[in-house]
Amino acid sequence: MAFRSLSIILTLVPLISAANTNHVYSPCSDTTIQRGDGFTFAMAFASRSSFFYTTNGNSSVQLSPCDRRLGFASGNSQVAVFRPKVDEISLLTINTSSFEPDTYGGYMVAFAGSKYAARSLPAFVANSTHTVTSFTLALEFNQGRLNNLYWKRDGCAACGGNSSFVCLNNQDCAIRTSSCKNRGGSVDCSLGIQVAFSGTDKHYSVLNSWYEVANLRQYSLYGLYADLKNSLTSQYNSFF
Repeated sequence: MAFRSLSIILTLVPLISAANTNHVYSPCSDTTIQRGDGFTFAMAFASRSSFFYTTNGNSSVQLSPCDRRLGFASGNSQVAVFRPKVDEISLLTINTSSFEPDTYGGYMVAFAGSKYAARSLPAFVANSTHTVTSFTLALEFNQGRLNNLYWKRDGCAACGGNSSFVCLNNQDCAIRTSSCKNRGGSVDCSLGIQVAFSGTDKHYSVLNSWYEVANLRQYSLYGLYADLKNSLTSQYNSFF
């Protein structure tokens, strides 16, 4: 399946410096990167089962949304495309003023690559009852090639003891979906995804931004960044 056949809800491509050596812009193509490059990946929104392919032996295997066997081109799905700068901490956003994740199955998967396809596990975003708006995603590279994408969770530390939120499965802070602006409520439930990098680039240089996310928690600078990361949910407190 060509990527152009997928329905795209957002394309966010920040300016990358002239030092960029990665000229692959499709999330369904393979590439290798170095520090400072732009790197294109995507988020697919669909039902959890849509990300799995059932083989003849009735076993279920998770595939990349780029794989035509999943039938994303004809299914109920949406895709957002991003191009952050390698080894910088980025906060990506998806405006939900006209996009309701639960109407597209309520789960999302981060993915990139073709022959060397990598994809995250499906992450719950929303249903008719709850919506999760804040996520942290780590992109792991091995010698410049994407090896894995995985969600990092804080175990509801950000909303512990706050009755305005619900802690789902002891890992995600959620807002009542009925409180979201796109459902007639007062809260902007746009999605915020903090992205960081780990592993090595094609020159064997270590990618450190994921470790910086953890280290910044020790300093006041992290407070400034955390305010930005949590702005999509912390505003909720003002209504109670």
